[in-house]
Amino acid sequence: MPGLLSLRGVTVRFGGVLALEAVDLEVAEGSITSIIGPNGAGKTTLLGVASGMVRAAAGRVEFAGRDLSAAPAHARGAAGMVRTFQNLEVFSNMTVLENVMTGCHRHVGYGVVDCLLRTGRFRREERRCREHARERLDFVGLADHARTPAGDLPYGLQRRMELARAIAADPALLLLDEPAAGLNTRETLALGELIRAVRDRLGVSVVLVEHDMDLVMRISDAVMVLKEGRNLAAGPPEAVQKDPEVIRAYLGEDDEDD
Repeated sequence: MPGLLSLRGVTVRFGGVLALEAVDLEVAEGSITSIIGPNGAGKTTLLGVASGMVRAAAGRVEFAGRDLSAAPAHARGAAGMVRTFQNLEVFSNMTVLENVMTGCHRHVGYGVVDCLLRTGRFRREERRCREHARERLDFVGLADHARTPAGDLPYGLQRRMELARAIAADPALLLLDEPAAGLNTRETLALGELIRAVRDRLGVSVVLVEHDMDLVMRISDAVMVLKEGRNLAAGPPEAVQKDPEVIRAYLGEDDEDD
C-alpha cells in the first residue's frame, strides 16, 4: 500500500522538556495504524504534530505527497486530515444531527452573505449537509437518535456521534485519540468493528492512539511503539506483540496518556 502520511525526524520541546526526539511514523494508505506506549511516551503529542496542533522544533510532515510541515491545522483539515480528541467535544444544546452536521460544513458552497440572507444556495447546501449527516448517523447506528439532544445520549453513544461527525467531513485520514476511553468491553468490541467499517466501506485510513491492547492488536494493520519520546518498534501487530522490548516496556501496562 502506498504511503499516505509520513512523519520524519519529528522533534518537539515544551520548554526544557524533550517530548519527542527524531520520531518517524509511516502510515500506508488504506491502513489502520496504531501508536502505543505508556504515560509520557509522546503519543498524543505526535498526533498533535500530524494534525498541526503542535509545532515541531524539527522534522517533516508529508500528507498525500504534499509537504505540510508548515501548514496550520485548518489547512491540514482542508487537505483531508480529521482528528478526534481524548475528551469528548459535544454541543449539548444541539441535537445529535446538528452535531454531526458541523462535521460536513467544511464542504459547503455558501458564504457569509448567503448565510445571512438565507439564499437559495444556502438552503440547497444545508439540505445536502443534513442528508449527508443523516447518512453518517445511519452508518454508526444512530439514525434513530437524530433529534435527540446530544447531551442526553449515554456516553458510549456520544462516542459514536463523535465518530459520525468526524467522518461527515469525508476525510482521507482519521486521527483517533483514545476513542475507547470510558467504554465497556461490549462497546469497545463494537467500536473496533466500526473503525474497520470506516476503513473498509468508506476507504478512510486511520491512525489510532489507544491503550486498549486487545483493540489495537485486533484491528491494526501496523503498530508503532513509542518509548520516552523515541521510536522503539514498528511493524505488524503480531511481530510487535512478540518483541521482547515491547513486552517488557508496554504490553499489559494500563497507564493514562500524556
